[in-house]
Amino acid sequence: MVNISSGQVSVLGHDVIKDYKKSRKKIGLAPQEFNFDHFFNLEEMLSFQAGYYGFESSKARDRSKIMLKQFGLESKSKSTPRQLSGGMKRRLQIAKALVHDPPIIILDEPTAGVDLELRHMLWDYLNKINSEGKTILLTTHYIEEAEHLCKQIAIIDSGKIITEGSTTELIQNSGENSIQIKIKNWEESNILDDWKYTFENDYLNIISKDGESDIPKLIKIISQSNASIEKINIKKTTLEDVFLKLTGKSIDA
Repeated sequence: MVNISSGQVSVLGHDVIKDYKKSRKKIGLAPQEFNFDHFFNLEEMLSFQAGYYGFESSKARDRSKIMLKQFGLESKSKSTPRQLSGGMKRRLQIAKALVHDPPIIILDEPTAGVDLELRHMLWDYLNKINSEGKTILLTTHYIEEAEHLCKQIAIIDSGKIITEGSTTELIQNSGENSIQIKIKNWEESNILDDWKYTFENDYLNIISKDGESDIPKLIKIISQSNASIEKINIKKTTLEDVFLKLTGKSIDA
């Protein structure tokens, strides 16, 4: 076991030990597991949460109302968390993390178990506050969510980061597009030297790093032969394809 007893951590210039009050104000955390005080209603809970971070009572109540409205919880403001559905509890969890308006937000599986409508509402809101300057650290098993929301992505396998970069970088470095061309009168003598390919049932299946760039070249080569093209499809590599290739596991493994 490694015993780490030295070093320094700061959040936006504030030491987490020497200046812990200011450093903690800079972070909002929404863990995957719900952590509510069930003795208070939603408005009270959010007001108290803002107060913990130094908001005066009137401003804390204002922030509470803003969050309740943003996450569609106004009608439940006098309810306790026990009276909420699972989706509403997830909304409250994120509202609680954001009520003190932190510049850094850590979200652990924020859309786990929620319906599609709520998921997209959260996506829109997270994109909005990110464009306003907030930094969001997101952990998720939904590859589509990471691909849609994140500018920088790290893939973790067995507790270790195995690759990181932008979506474009990860796909270009680890993925391959597939170009499918339905073709007539193809002859095996028509060799495509620059690509790996197979030909089966009137379809050329070509592996390509850059499908959009390769298609004009392929059309030119094929048109110079006696073959004729009937249809072209591109199957682009997704972040999920990259995940499966690098880990050899399913998304839910």
